[in-house]
Parts: sequence; C-alpha cells; structure tokens
Amino acid sequence: MDLAFSAEQNELRRTVRDFLDRTSPESEVRRLMETSDGYDPGVWRRFAGELGIAGLAVPEQYGGAGCGFVELGIVLEEAGRSLLCAPLLSTVVLAVSALLGVDDEAARADLLPGLAAGEMTATLALTDASGRWDDPDAITCTATRTAGGWALSGEKAFVLDGQTASLLLVAARTEAGLSLFAVAAGPGAPGLIRAPRATLDQTRRLADLTFDATPARLLGEDGAAWPALARVGDLAAVAVAAEQAGGAARVLDQAVDYAKTRVQFGRPIGAFQAVKHKLADLHLGVESARSAAYHALWAADGDPAGLPAAASLAKACCGDVYVHAATENIQVHGGIGFTWEHPAHLYLKRAHSSRQLFGHAAHHRQRLAQLLITEQVAARTG
Repeated sequence: MDLAFSAEQNELRRTVRDFLDRTSPESEVRRLMETSDGYDPGVWRRFAGELGIAGLAVPEQYGGAGCGFVELGIVLEEAGRSLLCAPLLSTVVLAVSALLGVDDEAARADLLPGLAAGEMTATLALTDASGRWDDPDAITCTATRTAGGWALSGEKAFVLDGQTASLLLVAARTEAGLSLFAVAAGPGAPGLIRAPRATLDQTRRLADLTFDATPARLLGEDGAAWPALARVGDLAAVAVAAEQAGGAARVLDQAVDYAKTRVQFGRPIGAFQAVKHKLADLHLGVESARSAAYHALWAADGDPAGLPAAASLAKACCGDVYVHAATENIQVHGGIGFTWEHPAHLYLKRAHSSRQLFGHAAHHRQRLAQLLITEQVAARTG
C-alpha cells in the first residue's frame, strides 16, 4: 500500500482546486441553493467535459481517462472542501460504477461515452422508502416484460439528483431476482414522476421517483444485479468519506484562521490554551479521517476483498469527524458562527446530511464488526 500521492495526482488536485476556487465560491454555492436544478449546467459541462472529471475513472475504450478510484477520490475531497453543487457523486460515482459493474458491454458502449464527455447526467435509484441501501430484500420496485421490452412500476426514494438526471439506473425486482434497468428520463418520459425532497442540506438535492409502467432497458443479466450494486454501495460510502475528509479539513482551516485574527483581552483567541487544545484535537481528528479515507480509496482500486471493511471504517470515521469539526468551528467563531451570513452552517448541514447518506456511522460500525467476525470465523474454520 502506498498512501503517498504521485506528482500527477498532486497536479490533479491543484487543477481541481483552482477550478473550484473560481467556480464554486461561497457566493455561488448560495446562489445555486436557491435554484430549481441546484447546479449550473454550464459549469458542470466544463468541469465534467473540459477537465475530464466525468470520465476520470471510465476506461479509455469508452472515452474516459482510465484512471482509478484514488484519482476520483482526490476530486471528491476537493469537491467536499468547496461544497460543490453538481451531480458529481450521482453521475461519476453511482452511475458510472453501476454501468462498469454489470455484465453488459453494449450498454457500456452506448452510455459511458456520453457520461464521460459530460453530455448527460445520471444517477442510481437504489433505495425504496425504507432508505436501506445495503439490503436487497428492501427493494420492492418491480419490472415486468412487455411486448417492447420491460416496464417499471413502484417508487424510489432519496435519489441523488433524481429530479435533473437525464439517465436513471433503477434497481428493480423481476421473477428472476434483482435486476438493473436504464430509463431515459427526458421531458415527457412515460409513467415517470419526479418530486424533489425537502432536505436540511440545500447544497445536495434528493428526489422521490414514481414509475407507472415506465419503459426501461435491462442492463446485464436478469436477476444478477446485486453483486454489482453491493460494490456500488461500498464505492459510494468511500466517495462520501472522501468528501467528508475534504469538508472537515476546510472547517478546521476556517477555525484556525479565525483563531489567529479574532482578538479578545488584547490577544488572538488562538493564544488561549482552551482554544489551542480544541484546535489540536480537531487537527488529530481530521488527519485520522484523511488516513481512513485514503486507505478506502486504495482498497477500491487494489483490494476488492477488503473494500467492504475499508468502506465502512472510512464512512464511520469521516462522518463523525466532519460533524464534530463543523460543530467546533461554530463554537470557535462564537456568535457570528450561528448566523446565516457565515458559511459555517453550510458545512454543518452538509456534515449532518452526508453522515446519513449510504449508512450512518453506527450502522457502519456494526457492519464493520460483523465483517471482522465473519473473517475471523472463516480463518479459524478454513
């Protein structure tokens, strides 16, 4: 395992940070929070297409760069740092990973080039009303054969960017088992209703979807989608952990900068021991979260068997650290940190919402314990 970034990876980070510093400042984040789409399509096309971010982890034969999840994690960390309002997680992580995971070469050849070029956005509609992302038995949406192919019926909830995505990948149940389907979600798509879901975090959009005999295309083998979807769930947890590490680092920087400039009793507040200890503890937590996220990114590329445990460890650690750092940032800022005008509350809301996304910390700790117990039992009996 090598957790040191290469020169090319550091250059990728610098390029992405420079771009986001210009296109995703606080003022732009606040503007996009008030729009119906929640992101700027022009900026997304530049970010996804011109910079090549959408195709970063897409194989070269489909128009991508052929990089790994480590490079994508660098982008996600910078996106979390900037509170990027864009369909990055939904399109580049969920949809691309799902397409790469199913055994359907024709679908990959048809759909991945457009995603890699930034010409369309996509998302994965996995969870039903229960919100359980890692339980195939919780999926109740159904698909039936028709004269022209397949039709979907049922509901999906908590779909990232589900209101705006031009391509929906939908997990549904058939007579053969759990399968994955593609739905062209353009204007007037038959039987499709998309409703935005009110959320605490206005920088990230969720939607509820209703399907009523909606035409769909089967991806891969009928009834064989769950292994690919389970891996997508792990990759999504790793991706959110990378975002959380970036956000936690940003709020730590905000707290440190304020402690250096805010003067009380004739001294910067950072000179007081209580504030020093608070910031030192935050720094330790942020560095621990980074290490957990980087290990999970490495596992996504180089250790498929260890990915589930690494994903749960990173998601639990980074989620708790981000919430704690965002809360302490407000405390360091004092009264101004509680105001709407200050950006601290934007990061606090993102921290709380992302901790719930793809499983909260307690769920992942329980899952990690179960994985370790299973591994130990297998080692003893094997």
